[in-house]
Amino acid sequence: MQKQTSAIHAGYDGTQAFGAMSVPITQTTAYAFRDSEHAANLFALKELGPIYTRLTNPTTDVLEQRFAALEGGEAAICVASGQSAIFYAIANVAEAGDNVLISDKLYGGAVTLLTHTMKRFGITASVFKSSDASDLEEQINDKTKAIFFESLSNPQIAIADIEKITEIAKRNGVMTVCDNTVATAALFNPIKWGVDIVVHSTSKYTNGQGTAIGGIIVEREGMAEFFKANSERYEHFTTPDPSYHGLVYTDVPLPNFTLRVRLSLLRDLGAAQAPFNSWLLINGLETLERRVEKHSKNALEIAKYLESNPKVSNVCYPGLESDEGYAKAQKYFKDGQSSGLISFEVGSYAEAKNVIDSAKLFSVVVNIGDSKSLITHPASTTHSQMNKEELEGAGIKPTVIRLSVGLEDTRDLIEDLQQAIG
Repeated sequence: MQKQTSAIHAGYDGTQAFGAMSVPITQTTAYAFRDSEHAANLFALKELGPIYTRLTNPTTDVLEQRFAALEGGEAAICVASGQSAIFYAIANVAEAGDNVLISDKLYGGAVTLLTHTMKRFGITASVFKSSDASDLEEQINDKTKAIFFESLSNPQIAIADIEKITEIAKRNGVMTVCDNTVATAALFNPIKWGVDIVVHSTSKYTNGQGTAIGGIIVEREGMAEFFKANSERYEHFTTPDPSYHGLVYTDVPLPNFTLRVRLSLLRDLGAAQAPFNSWLLINGLETLERRVEKHSKNALEIAKYLESNPKVSNVCYPGLESDEGYAKAQKYFKDGQSSGLISFEVGSYAEAKNVIDSAKLFSVVVNIGDSKSLITHPASTTHSQMNKEELEGAGIKPTVIRLSVGLEDTRDLIEDLQQAIG
């Protein structure tokens, strides 16, 4: 099926569940088993089915199947937030003494998670240049378990050299993890470009209304073969798991990466997604492609206006021909669309604050992907945990303003920016 059809139909048979056209919300904690043997078979993976909503839920299962279909992956697993998705993706392969390589252009919360919080678990992170991956290979060693980057970064609105990153990773037998939240599955599918694992904060464009927190992890087909081929690096998958009666994941004819997240991390750490949130996200997914098309169209119009404004010193939006990411946007993203994020600079921090405080239609909010347009100052909010050197290295100046362009009429949005910028 094509993407738009999968977004509406994948993973659910409307002739079941009393013929309900809307995917039902299975709002339950636990499930009744037929008998003790049925229960034992489920826990032993001899049969598949819902066990407990921390692990599996019928409503969430539909969302997982639809998202995997949209990303071109073999399987997906929902978790409570985008941050949980990043944490589980790394914790699923790394342990104390290991390291990960992370892009120099990442969301601030991802930076602090991977460089500070994970360090307390004994997992360290080193930074590489995602624009050209020129210093990536030299940093890989036998303890490197993952290479993490964003396809379209927030708030720099920069596009990674995905083809080069995945080529280096495959040559060295290292797993790649791509955060595709901003580009979305509607515009870009990292797996088609060689990425192993894709993560999203579904709280953003997938939801589209700012009403639900969620995250998802998608794995490509064939991860079992990858783990077997690189068994020394990924022994968690090729040796018996003592916490699950000696299960060897690569011996199980199920998608290996998400299975281990479910049976180990989700089981033990419990960042499960609520069924009601899954239902909200399913409804958002049905219109994702159409919404992102409009977000992109609106953002391009606003980026062109900002580029023409003499009080704006710089505009970052890959849909602009003048942007350094334009060629990559044309190469990687559907029809060169570049989603709804824009960053731009004004003369000073004081001016940036004034623009933000003067906006009327643009709400001062740190989320992205809403139908409503949002404005924020990254250096003092989403990336405020980073020190001055880290901010400079990531290209986040105190003069930078980030917009998440919504679905309003662009004439009204441009008028609002005109009065705010002055």
